[in-house]
Amino acid sequence: MIDFVLLLVGVGLLTLGGEALIRGALAAARRLNVSPLLSGLVIVGFGTSSPELVVSVDAALSGSPDIAVGNVVGSNIANILLILGLSATITVLRVTPLSLRRDAVMVIVATLIFMVLALGGGLGRLDAAIFLLVLLGYLTWAYQTEKNSASPSAELHQAEADEVQSVPQTVWWTISAIVLGLLLLIGGSQVLLSGAIGIAQRFGVSEALIGLTLVAVGTSLPELTVSVMAALRKHADVAVGNVLGSNIFNLLAILGISALVEPLPLAQRIQSFDQWAMLGAAVLLVLFLLKKQQLTRLAGITFLLAYVAYVWVSFVVYA
Repeated sequence: MIDFVLLLVGVGLLTLGGEALIRGALAAARRLNVSPLLSGLVIVGFGTSSPELVVSVDAALSGSPDIAVGNVVGSNIANILLILGLSATITVLRVTPLSLRRDAVMVIVATLIFMVLALGGGLGRLDAAIFLLVLLGYLTWAYQTEKNSASPSAELHQAEADEVQSVPQTVWWTISAIVLGLLLLIGGSQVLLSGAIGIAQRFGVSEALIGLTLVAVGTSLPELTVSVMAALRKHADVAVGNVLGSNIFNLLAILGISALVEPLPLAQRIQSFDQWAMLGAAVLLVLFLLKKQQLTRLAGITFLLAYVAYVWVSFVVYA
């Protein structure tokens, strides 16, 4: 019971920390006259992935690489099947394919890069450098192609920044939000990892399984908040774009930084099952976006059932 309480407290601290950091960073960006495009592309993308970042880096440094990698892979699966499934169940998500095409394709590319680099059984510092170089190339390409045009994708990234409400209005509150957010994220990651490792030990299951499920869902709550609120406001492109951006950052930035800090061996189950589930979820989403141009409630229910099936197989077959 104590371990589950620690897990829940850690999730709560991470969620509050992520929200505070996003709001503080956006307020600082506006004061520094950073464009809404860059704010949506970088700050919201990194901000919603900040819980995954601190948890994975902390897990890598603490000698729990299975949680570090499982957190990223599980979050990417949950982002698509659980979060978009829930959002589409709330309201039909009709999207503009042009605004999402590049990021949708990039999710597939980033997933394939991960799978190729994972063939060696782990991620080293050279792999980390490749992840970060690809991320830098993607951000440069996205910003350069959008900064001088009113393209659908540029409007989407600006809308992602506008979607965040109630940012601090004074310098003092801006600094306080950033500092508080960082402290909550660091403290939350410590508490969550303590609970997650304790649960794995008490129930005799692998740390990879806990990272792929409980930890992954917990660190995905910022994406859940942004996407569900966007769906309720009928901003379907923002709901879907938030998930696509988060999945790109998770693979390229979080695994890149984590493996740079500490090389990460991969659990056999991730190579044989979970990475394929991640790729399958990404391909399924891209097919819906580019062919159907919407996620209906039936699609949402299908995504949710697929996530239930993934969790069931994870616990029953690969526990």
